[in-house]
Amino acid sequence: MVSIPRPPPASHAATLSSLTNALPEEPTPMDPEQVQRQDIKTRVHDGSYSLDKALPEPPYHVFTLAKKKQLVYIVSLAGLFSPLSSNIYFPALGQIATVRLAPSFWGPLSDTQGRRITFICTFAVYLLANVGLGFSNSFAALMVFRGIQAAGSAATISVGAGVIGDITTARERGGLIGVFGGIRMMGQSIGPVFGGIITQFLGFRSIFWFLFGLGSVALLLILLLLPETLRSIAGNGTLRLAGIHRPLIYTFSPPSDALIDRDPTPKKKVTLSDIVAPLKFLFEKDVFITLFFGSIVYTVWSMVTSSTTSLFQSRFHLNDLQIGLAFLPNGAGCVAGSYLTGYLMDHDYHVIESQYRTSRNIPEDTKLNKKDLVDFPIEKSRLRNIWWNVLIFIAATAGYGFSLNLDRIAIPLMLQFFIAYTATAVFSFNSALVIDLYPGASASATAVNNLMRCSVGADGVAAVQVIIDRVGAGVTFLIFAAVTMGASPLLVLEWLYGEGWRRERRERLKAKDEKEMGNVENGKAMIAK
Repeated sequence: MVSIPRPPPASHAATLSSLTNALPEEPTPMDPEQVQRQDIKTRVHDGSYSLDKALPEPPYHVFTLAKKKQLVYIVSLAGLFSPLSSNIYFPALGQIATVRLAPSFWGPLSDTQGRRITFICTFAVYLLANVGLGFSNSFAALMVFRGIQAAGSAATISVGAGVIGDITTARERGGLIGVFGGIRMMGQSIGPVFGGIITQFLGFRSIFWFLFGLGSVALLLILLLLPETLRSIAGNGTLRLAGIHRPLIYTFSPPSDALIDRDPTPKKKVTLSDIVAPLKFLFEKDVFITLFFGSIVYTVWSMVTSSTTSLFQSRFHLNDLQIGLAFLPNGAGCVAGSYLTGYLMDHDYHVIESQYRTSRNIPEDTKLNKKDLVDFPIEKSRLRNIWWNVLIFIAATAGYGFSLNLDRIAIPLMLQFFIAYTATAVFSFNSALVIDLYPGASASATAVNNLMRCSVGADGVAAVQVIIDRVGAGVTFLIFAAVTMGASPLLVLEWLYGEGWRRERRERLKAKDEKEMGNVENGKAMIAK
C-alpha cells in the first residue's frame, strides 16, 4: 500500500497549497499563457537545482510506479477504441464508407472539470452512437452516427494523455507513453481482423454491437477503478476525492485515512474561450513544428492504411477476412513502434540528463528541479533517435507502391510493418515532447495534436485514391516519401532552436505576468487613495 503523508499542521499551510498549485506540471486553466505562467513563480536557486527549500518538496505524485502502470493500462484500454473504431471498418469498405472527426472539445473539458468525468461522458456518447449505428437504415444516418461515434472515441487519446501527464514526471514519462501507445494501437492490429471476421460471417452491422459490448466493459472499469488525477482536483494523490471523482472501488477498499481534505472551491466553467484557447499552442514555433511534421507522417501512414483494401483486393483478389488479416503487419508495427520507442525515450532522457549533470558539475545524488531548469534540453532528449526512424519511414514509403507490382504480397506487407513502426515511433516522440512543453494542459495539447494530425490526414485519405488512379501506386507513394523528406528539416530547426524558443516564451510570459501584477498593485494603490 502506498505510504501517504499525514496532513501538515496549520503552520505549514503552504505545503497543502503546493500539492495543487506549486508542484511542477500542474494543470491550470486552459489558456496556454496561463499554463506557462504557472512556472514563472520565482525561487532562489543557482540555475540548476533549488537551494532554499524550507520544507522538503513533496513528491510529484504519491502513487507507486505499479499503481501508475495500472492507471496507464486502464486509460490505454480506453484509448484503444479510437483506432479500433476506425480500423475495424476497413475490411468492410466495400459495404460502407466512414468519416473521421477529431474533437477538440473534450481536451479543455478534461483539463478543467477532470479526467474521470470526461471519460464517462465520452464513453456515454460512444455507446449511444453505436446503438444508433446498429439501427441505422440509411447512408445519411450511418454517417451522422459514425461522426458522433468518432467524436467520443477519438477523445479517449487526449484524456488518457492527460492522466499520464498528471501522474508522471518527464523522467519516467517516455516508457509509460510507450505502454499507452502500444496497448492503444492494438486496435490498429486487431480491428481489421475482427472487422473481417464479423463482416464475413455476420454482416457489418454486427460490428457496432461488438463495439457497444466492448465499450461497456471499458466504461465499467473506469467507473470501478480509475480515480480522478487532475492535479487541481486530486493534487499529487494526497487530496481526498469525493463524488464523481471517486472510483467505486474506494467504497469497498477506501484509501489511507491520511488523505488531506481541501477547502471546496468553485469549479471553473467551460466556456467557448476555453475550447478555442488550446489553438494558441499552434502559434508557438516549437509546438507548430512538432505538430506539423507529425501530421505529415500521420497523413502518409493513414493513406497507406486506408488504401490497403482497394489496392490489395484488386491485385491479390482477397475476400473480407483475408483483407482483415492483411492489416496485421501494419498493426504489429504500430504496437512494436510505440512500445519499444517508449523504452528508447527513457534511455535517451537518462543519457541527456547525465550529459547535463556532467556539463554543470551537478552530483548524481542531487535532485534536479525541472521546474526551474529552463536550460534543460528536453527537446534533444525526445528527438535524439528520431532521425533513423524518419529515414526508414521515407525509404519504406518510397518503395511501397512499386512493391505492389511484384505480385508477391509478402513484400508490401513487410514494408507496411516498417512504415507503421517508424510512423508510430515519430508519434510517440512528438506526443512526449508536446506534453513536456505544456505539461499543465497535456490533454488540451494532445487534443490539438490529434486535431492537426487528423485534419491533414482526412484530406490525404480523401485524395489518395484519386492520385493513385491518376499516376499509379508507385509514383503516388514516391511523391509522399519526397514530401516527408522535404519537411524533415523542420526537425533540425527544433533540435537547434527549440530550447531557445522555449526560453523566449518563458521570458515573454514572465514579463506579461509581472506587468499584470503591476497593474493590480497600481489599482489597489489608487483605491487606497
